[in-house]
Amino acid sequence: MTTTTFTLAGHTVSRIGFGAMQLPGPGVFGPPRDHDQAIAVLRRVIELGINHIDTSQFYGPNVSNELIREALAPYPADLVLVSKVGARRDGSGNWLPAQTPKELKDGVHENLKTLGVESLPAVNLRVMSAEEHPGHVEEPFEDQLTAMRELVDEGSLEAFGVSTVTEAQVRLAADAGAVCVQNAFNLLHRDDEPVLRLCEERGLAYVPYFPLGSAFPNMPKVTEDPRVIGLAQQRDVTPSQIGLAWLLAQSDNLLLIPGTSSVGHLEENTAAGQVELTEEELASLSE
Repeated sequence: MTTTTFTLAGHTVSRIGFGAMQLPGPGVFGPPRDHDQAIAVLRRVIELGINHIDTSQFYGPNVSNELIREALAPYPADLVLVSKVGARRDGSGNWLPAQTPKELKDGVHENLKTLGVESLPAVNLRVMSAEEHPGHVEEPFEDQLTAMRELVDEGSLEAFGVSTVTEAQVRLAADAGAVCVQNAFNLLHRDDEPVLRLCEERGLAYVPYFPLGSAFPNMPKVTEDPRVIGLAQQRDVTPSQIGLAWLLAQSDNLLLIPGTSSVGHLEENTAAGQVELTEEELASLSE
């Protein structure tokens, strides 16, 4: 990792942050399996020097935000909390769109309430398509961007970002003042590389979700790839650290937010910043 920090919404943040998505219960729904452990993880985040936490009101719902507030308020002066809007949960935990300008604004205000703050450094608009949710009528993207800009103008946000977006949408968002992009990207899923390069060009932070893959069929787990396992054994590190180190080497404007509900895994993920891959190792992994 050639650089250890990047500027996000005017704040200097550690390139290895923390994602709060795994703190609630199974399926990102309901309370955590172990409340005290969730609190311990969040407090260890700060002890490790991490000052970028990614969360959302719809994680739980409300659970991750409330845990963050309980564990960390009053917040450290340099802590950058970034949240998301654009979705909601029903009583069974299903993910539903919340994409209208009013829903986006209501979502931001709910995030402010549950986190106990008057303003947030940034909130990402999580775009949901009709393909992702059949029957969902897509809102005009320009109207959504206008709503996010209005939230900045009213002082509820310092800045905004976008998530699950196309290259064309990133261009529109950047023109509207977006400061970051969250899309799926990892060693085994590199379709979004043009968006990463566009973010470099426009000075936006690029924050990949599923940095180590997922359980979804089209998103294999990086830690199960033979090349990753073999190199991890050679370097005496974990496969997760190899996968995260590969990401950090792709661009100085790439920020990681790996999530976990384990203090041990948190420490392991953070230590990935100390794993320097050689040009030969990077080339071999990228084949």
